[in-house]
Amino acid sequence: MKKIKLLTTLMVMAFMLILTACGSSETSSNGSNSNKEKKLRVVTDAAYAPFEYQDKGEIVGFDIDLVKAVAKEAGYEVDVAHTGWDPIFVELEKKIADIGISSITINDERKKTYDFSVPYFLSTNKIMVPEGSDIKSAEDLKDKKVAVQNATTGQEAVEGLLGKNSSQIRKFENNNLAILELKAGGADAVVADNTVIEEYAKNNPNDKFVIIEDKGAFDQEFYGMMFSKGSKIRADFDKALNEILDNGTYAEIYKKWFKVDPNIQILKDQQ
Repeated sequence: MKKIKLLTTLMVMAFMLILTACGSSETSSNGSNSNKEKKLRVVTDAAYAPFEYQDKGEIVGFDIDLVKAVAKEAGYEVDVAHTGWDPIFVELEKKIADIGISSITINDERKKTYDFSVPYFLSTNKIMVPEGSDIKSAEDLKDKKVAVQNATTGQEAVEGLLGKNSSQIRKFENNNLAILELKAGGADAVVADNTVIEEYAKNNPNDKFVIIEDKGAFDQEFYGMMFSKGSKIRADFDKALNEILDNGTYAEIYKKWFKVDPNIQILKDQQ
């Protein structure tokens, strides 16, 4: 009996040691579970080239390269999913996703519900029209049909010009559909982020679209990575984003997609 009791005691002790060893691999040096072992869910609307779009089934673009670089710097892994525009906000509010990145402008209204990283991109809305159009400024849009992506700052800007309930505003799920409406003659202009429509016009010269800038009508905007309110990982991503701004990684990604050097100081000045 004594031998059996001794054997049982030794087996229990061995089992406890195994449990302790297993637990140590999941615990950080300060004794708490490390969030950095979790793969983060990143959601985007992959219909906004060159920031996020699908190429042969893969989600690519400036924003995608950026979030992966920032996550790597912060010590996280990410899984990027295309959800569409509106579901980004729903998933973050319900804490289904960890991060939203999709050329999302930081503004006071969104800050009421979500947290944002420090800014990572400067943008402004511009106007795209067919060659030969009589539209030369934002003021000229007032009696025109204007296509926009729904729930964007482009929509807000056009509503400021035409009125919130104007029947002249054509709202679409994504910017690609807004451009198709312009091509089909259902709209006289598209208002959207400058980089997106400039890239489209450059890559589709046969469409003969012209880009119009009106600095007096459209404010500068800054994009940020969006998080659930009270996110515990935002500080890690802010720190990592500043690291890649300083160490040249951001500039490398920027030049890959836009072929010019970024103005990093203007982003720093917004912090």
